[in-house]
Amino acid sequence: MSERERADEHALLLRAVADGDRAAFESLYRHYAPWLTARLRYRCADAELVQDVVQETFVSVWRGASRFRHHEDADVAGWLWRICSRRLADAGRGSGSRQRLQALLARMGMRGGRAPSAEEVVLDGVAHGDLGAAIGRLPTELREVLAVTVLEGLTTREASAVLQIPEGTVKTRASRARRRLREELA
Repeated sequence: MSERERADEHALLLRAVADGDRAAFESLYRHYAPWLTARLRYRCADAELVQDVVQETFVSVWRGASRFRHHEDADVAGWLWRICSRRLADAGRGSGSRQRLQALLARMGMRGGRAPSAEEVVLDGVAHGDLGAAIGRLPTELREVLAVTVLEGLTTREASAVLQIPEGTVKTRASRARRRLREELA
């Protein structure tokens, strides 16, 4: 089965989910839950939070699958990843105080703290270093493309679906963003 045929099959499954088909939902879950879990593990070291986010994502899919119909040309994987990454961001905002407490406990050498993931260390450096400042000066449309392709690791096709812009535009904006960052950081 070609990639396009598989994408069409998944879009049909999602439409069936919108019509209340539990078997289609189960099939979609079996196919995408492991993929979403693996991707989230690169962004979050808390395995329990990752599982919660994946579950919340599929609850959202069950409740809102009909919204996918408005995006017929969108990729199901990109649509699911967009929901999932938003749920993770929501969870991060909601658990900010818990994370600060865990970090404090870790610095004090007490139980309950956890070591930050490698991604968290890199992202902290990006947010507070020269690169973070340079990214902050980019126009919004360039920052958005960097966020989904570099930080979230989406392919050009997935980024196109998430941002709802043509693939060629994703490539052009990514190239412009890299060029501007090289100029600023040189």
